[in-house]
Formats: sequence, structure tokens, C-alpha cells
Amino acid sequence: MDLRTLHEAAAVPDPIERARALTRLMTEDQGLVTQAAAYRRHAIAQAREAGATLEQIAASLGVSPGRVSQMGKGPAAKAPEPTAGPAPRVLVQRALPTEPVVRGSESLFLVEAQRQGIEASREMLFIGPEPASEHVAACLRIGPGEEVIARRKLMRANGVPVRIATSFFRAAPFADTRIAEPEFVRPSLQSALESLGYSFGHAEETLTARRATPFEAETLELTGDQIVVQVLRASFSTEETPVHTLETICAADRHVFPIGQVAGSDEF
Repeated sequence: MDLRTLHEAAAVPDPIERARALTRLMTEDQGLVTQAAAYRRHAIAQAREAGATLEQIAASLGVSPGRVSQMGKGPAAKAPEPTAGPAPRVLVQRALPTEPVVRGSESLFLVEAQRQGIEASREMLFIGPEPASEHVAACLRIGPGEEVIARRKLMRANGVPVRIATSFFRAAPFADTRIAEPEFVRPSLQSALESLGYSFGHAEETLTARRATPFEAETLELTGDQIVVQVLRASFSTEETPVHTLETICAADRHVFPIGQVAGSDEF
């Protein structure tokens, strides 16, 4: 699927048929799920304004009324803006593994950037349910395509987009908690998980270098076949329950990755 296909689906006149088409595209191409979900929220809102009930929309989409209500949550849809050219040069650090004091802060990115003397900002792109990709499903120990709660943010350093960070949670335990609410979690995501009874056990991080998807290239303002580094962190509770999977997409030429070692074990 490309942006033309997405925009064609978003232009379907009937709002319920539009929501159905966008749901199908979101399942087929994870890369454009954020923009598709924004269009779908608008379609559902239009259907409600036209007099359709949650039950009628749910019946047409083949989901529950509660699921339709959940689909409608999240930041307002924004039209894509053309970029003026390649983003200016900027380098930020992404430490692996992350120091516990940084991991438990309000924002890993904001704290890391502050230490580096970089002006950092973050923007919430999407909060809501979406189908799990294969690698996210494996981390959460569910089937590919099963519904998860996603929290997707764009990080900027000195005004330059450098990362897309998405937190994934299994839908059943978290759909009715503040994890699924359309706002930043205060004071931190860590404190919210602890308040729900989860104690951190261990985490596994995997790095993958690959070409950017069309959505990633557009959002990070990449040109050509630029490479991104995908950092996939799967976190488990002390009871070995998969609680939080964090996928961070880093513009490769805008990052340095300091690798930490166990104390006293550094070698050349």
C-alpha cells in the first residue's frame, strides 16, 4: 500500500464504508497505521454526526460498540505537510542498555537529550488499538494481527525528527486503564505499570538495521533509501508476564549508540 491508496480509501464518500476500507488497509500495512487510524477516527466522527449509532457502526465494521468507541479516541487527525528538504545534521545518543534512573524517568528521550545539551521535544502521534506486527506479537506472546494498545510518539532534537517510539501492550489487561487514554502518562509510564501491580523482572533488547518504510521516511523526513535502526525492547514482569514492548525507530545518521557493559568487565 502507498499513500495514494491510503488517500483514495480516505476519500470514500460513505463514512462507514470508509472506516471499513481503512481498517483493511491498516491490517495490510503496519507502516501507515497511524495516518490510517487518524482518517478512521474522522470517518467514525462523521458517521456519528450524520446520526449513526455506535451499534450501527459496530455492526457494519464487525466489532463491538465498545471497540468503535475505542477507535474514536486519540489525537485529532492532521493533514500531512510537505517537507522543505533534507533535515539538518544533528546527532543524539541512544544508550544501550538504558540506565535504570533514565528508564524510570518521565521520558527517556527528554532526559538523555538534556544530558547532551540538546533541545528536545516529543509529539504524540497515535494512541489506540491496532493489529500487532509479527515481531511485536512475538514479544507480547500473542498471535500476529491480534489487537494491541499502541502509544506512538515522534521525538525531535533541535527541531529535527530523530525517532519514532511506540509502546505496545496486550489489549485485554490494558484497554480500560490510563495506558489507553489519549494523553501522556504522568508522572511516568513506569509508575502507571507499577500502580497496576506489575513489578519489573527483566528486559531483552534487539537491534535491527533496515531501510525505512514509507511512513517512517515521511515522518522522519528521510531522503532516498536511508537506513533506520530499530531498537526492540521486550520487558517482562517478575512473574515472566510480557508487559511492555517498546519499538524505537531511529534515523541511523542522526544517532550514536553508546553500548554499556557490566561493571568491571569492559574490554577493548
